[in-house]
Amino acid sequence: MPIALRSFAKINLGLCIGPLRPEGFHQLRTVYQTIGLHDVIRLQIVRGTGIEIRCEDPRVPKDQSNTCYRIIERAMDALKARGRVVIEIEKRLPVQGGLGGASGNAVASLLALELALKKELPGAEKLRIAAEVGSDLPLFLIGGTVLGVGRGEEVYPLVDLPAVACVVALPEVSVSTPQAFKDWDVCLCGAGAPARERPAAQEESSKQNPAKLRSARTGGGARPHTGIGPHTSGKLTASAPSDRMNLFSFRLSAWLSSLSGVPASIGRGRAETPLLDLVRTGIENDFEKVVFPKYPELREIKSVLQDAGAVYASLSGSGSAIYGLFKSGNQAKSAAAILTKKGTPAVATTTLTRPQYWKMMSD
Repeated sequence: MPIALRSFAKINLGLCIGPLRPEGFHQLRTVYQTIGLHDVIRLQIVRGTGIEIRCEDPRVPKDQSNTCYRIIERAMDALKARGRVVIEIEKRLPVQGGLGGASGNAVASLLALELALKKELPGAEKLRIAAEVGSDLPLFLIGGTVLGVGRGEEVYPLVDLPAVACVVALPEVSVSTPQAFKDWDVCLCGAGAPARERPAAQEESSKQNPAKLRSARTGGGARPHTGIGPHTSGKLTASAPSDRMNLFSFRLSAWLSSLSGVPASIGRGRAETPLLDLVRTGIENDFEKVVFPKYPELREIKSVLQDAGAVYASLSGSGSAIYGLFKSGNQAKSAAAILTKKGTPAVATTTLTRPQYWKMMSD
């Protein structure tokens, strides 16, 4: 009988692109946040050998380029397991949407494999394998609110926060992450400057190309889980990338300091919206600077969310998904209806706390 797990999406609460590192990755700073939208992964092990990917969405690769294939191949070797692994992906999230769909699928497949085999990799080994496959994967081994640094793969669990109403707009636009990075490099170096190729792992894992779950759950404090490499310098307009990254870090640190001593089970009052306090610090997604000029309809969607009462609206990753955070579920539902009426598919959901993420994955 197949093991079925939900594969949740993420949004980026701010995303700062820093200097290009020697190996071709950019330094990044971002806050990942898991949300309630999801795909479904069904995995079973049958007689034979190899890995089989099944998905009705023709845009999802069925070969070795699929992130699920790549992570399962590594995990089977690490677990010294045998058998033919069959993975069915029920695709509900957009392909190339900036919601981490491919990355979440891979991690859900890894966790389902452990359940199917009744074997478990050490937490550090899971994180290492996930980081090898793609920059966004490790966050899905933590869930909730997660700080991402390095190329995005070095992850720190942040304070667990109450859920916030959210609207995700899903325009029928495909934004290429590799091209968005190249466009950023042109802004960084000047028009016509050549952009270095970057490894596929920073392309949101190529964008798709329960006792056993307990060891992956990470609580409290901020502890790094994977390595970080050296970086180089560059210049964007009047502000060097390293300076901009420092500013992002200062804003985040100030926000975290304001949460000191605030319990996870927060009641009403100011502490009802600590996640909204973070976005009020002025954090932004740098990809908007290069994606919006090429796709002005995405900027318009962001404006619609803001006009509908979003406390904060932003591109997620390199897009094309645009999300808005709202003070109430009713506001979120109203905003989703407005966008849908204007011809842009949109859905109201919520952010997920870390406990919600792990509980709902297997429910």
